[in-house]
Amino acid sequence: MKRIMYSGTGLLVLLLAFVAFNMASNVLLPGARLDLTEQNLYTISDGTEQILEDLEEPIDLYFFFSDRASKDMVVLRNYARRVEEMLQEYERVAEGNIRLHIIDPQPFSEAEDRAAEFGLQAIPLSDTGEQLYFGLAGTNSLAQREVIPFFALEQEGLLEYELSRLVNSLAQPDKPEIGLITGLPIAGGSMNPMLGQGGEPWVAYEQVQQLFTVRNLEADLDEIPAEIDVLLLVHPKSLSEAALFAVDQFVLRGGKLLAFIDPVAEADQSQEAMIAAMADGKSSDLGPLLKAWGLDYNPEQVVLDARLGMSVSRGQGQLPARHIGWLELEAAQLSDDDTVTAPLQLLTLASGGALQPIEGASTRITPLLTSTTNSALVPSSRFTELRDPETLLDGFEPDEKRYLFGARVQGPASTAYPEGLEGREPQVVESDNINVVVIADTDMLTDRMWVQIQDLFGQRIPQPWADNGGLLINALDNLSGSEALISVRSRGDFSRPFTVVEELQRRAERRFRASEQRLQQQLAETERRLAELQQEQDPSQLSEMSAEQEQAIQRFLDEKLAIRKQLRDVRFQLNADIERLGMWLKVINIALVPALLTLGVLLWWGIGRLRRRSA
Repeated sequence: MKRIMYSGTGLLVLLLAFVAFNMASNVLLPGARLDLTEQNLYTISDGTEQILEDLEEPIDLYFFFSDRASKDMVVLRNYARRVEEMLQEYERVAEGNIRLHIIDPQPFSEAEDRAAEFGLQAIPLSDTGEQLYFGLAGTNSLAQREVIPFFALEQEGLLEYELSRLVNSLAQPDKPEIGLITGLPIAGGSMNPMLGQGGEPWVAYEQVQQLFTVRNLEADLDEIPAEIDVLLLVHPKSLSEAALFAVDQFVLRGGKLLAFIDPVAEADQSQEAMIAAMADGKSSDLGPLLKAWGLDYNPEQVVLDARLGMSVSRGQGQLPARHIGWLELEAAQLSDDDTVTAPLQLLTLASGGALQPIEGASTRITPLLTSTTNSALVPSSRFTELRDPETLLDGFEPDEKRYLFGARVQGPASTAYPEGLEGREPQVVESDNINVVVIADTDMLTDRMWVQIQDLFGQRIPQPWADNGGLLINALDNLSGSEALISVRSRGDFSRPFTVVEELQRRAERRFRASEQRLQQQLAETERRLAELQQEQDPSQLSEMSAEQEQAIQRFLDEKLAIRKQLRDVRFQLNADIERLGMWLKVINIALVPALLTLGVLLWWGIGRLRRRSA
């Protein structure tokens, strides 16, 4: 009885201590949290803290969530709780400069009218007839508005970025001005010759518009307007000589430049490119400017990389193909020393070119995106009417060099036009420090290379699986002088590749590709010879076939079945290593880990018992 009493008393004391600890922590440490996720997904980043601490005037945030209407939606309510907690953290860090209003818009109420007035997206609930609101609106002292119409579950990884973008937009009403010159339908509206209809704006362009004022410039201009903070060139293949001279002078005067050029812009469906019907009809360059800035670039060469090649679909019923011209750049290929690329994890490129520093140049070249040593340069003409991407593997020999897909150029530079242009003398001949970022690929900005679009009740919901859009925004943020959002944006949702599995796939493909091709050829030859035999035989005389003919046909049928069986075996072996890895992971998770834990407990118990005996 004593033991039970002491045991019960001890449990009661522990319970009271636990309750006291929780009450004390809630009072003394209301904002304390321990975030053990790899990317600190539940911790406000330094960039967000900087944005909130720099607020000079109050901002009102109105969080609308239909609490009663969503009572049976557990997943959505958990997400809404996370949004609310993060907004409360914003309010705490801002120290009075954010006023948070949490609103449950009941049907036919003034709150529901206000949600509709802000432009929030209402989702009808078919089972109850009510409408579900789950969005955010913000206003500043100038009565300007920013809205997140609906927090889609698929974009949970982008939550902090979206919140910080909204606050930052309200805190800085005057957005940096971006001058855009492009030879691609990045803003949408251009007629698609294949579909016969105008296209939607690219998601990358829409994101730029959210954060910057975009001003479209003509490709034949002779001067960059003084109001332009950053000049953005995307596939500038139609730049006139006067425009190149203007870009030269803009950079030397201290203007910031972000240029996307390409040896094969696969997204270029312009009439000019269609008429040319050649790879070089889709190339873009910057004339003499790159050499003046210390970079060499050949618009007729594409980088292939067998290590980074993407797996692409070849259609229904066919195995995916390895495309070594479409590349997935992982963190190891991205510079962790530059604020533009350091937060990124995965970028995709399509038929990108190579930038090479010129020896003895006065500028400083910082690599941003690089290939592996398992790469080589090939003529861009190999991409003309490319049908099967695996043909790029034919004759491929890596040259053990790393090529630059992207670079930052800084330091002293001289004009590319020392003699001027058509009677125009250069106003600036030299600069102590230029700041230029060059990327040798434009297709990476197209939606298909990094984002999927879903339609949610008429609202376009982008779901990024790579960081291509982040690269564009980070570079513009950095060049325009605003770096606060960069660390926030890097927390966006992206595909985390199974690197071990992908390496196993690559090895299996190399091992069995030759066997599969040989068997496919044998099968095609057997089917051809069998068809010839059957065509030679008159259908009305099938019963009169000789024994030799019957044996020949049967032999070819048996050979066909045997080859098809070997093909199935080869394709099965493609995934054998991956299945073996999965089996070992199951063994480790199901048996090994519990066994180790049990063994540890037994050892602890045994050691404790020995100590008690010795005492």
